[in-house]
Amino acid sequence: QIINLLLELQEKLNLSYLFIAHDLNVVRSITDEVCVMYLGKIVEEAETKDLFSKPLHPYTESLLSAAPQLKPQKRRERITLKGDVPSPINPPSGCRFHTRCIYAKGRCKKEEPPLSPREGRFFACHFPLI
Repeated sequence: QIINLLLELQEKLNLSYLFIAHDLNVVRSITDEVCVMYLGKIVEEAETKDLFSKPLHPYTESLLSAAPQLKPQKRRERITLKGDVPSPINPPSGCRFHTRCIYAKGRCKKEEPPLSPREGRFFACHFPLI
């Protein structure tokens, strides 16, 4: 009911919201744009429909694979991340996700990837899922 009220107020008063959530189905249903963060850094930013249909960052891909699907026929293959989440107080060098990323290479351990634009989206990955 609260989300419906927020949407109603948004429409009536022409508001914008910064909505922080872990429930990806709610995020998908009420947002126009999404930022995905890992250890306090944005790793991907895109229009909601683009991010949910084709994630570019491996962390986004793993998050989406874990979300319950409203349509079982569109279920994604579950990606199980290995290892423990690093400390946000003392994050690893390079890409913060490299310790759990199945695509990580040597460069990921050394260089933090910048948030780079591509086709109206942004991602922070040396080896995006393109």
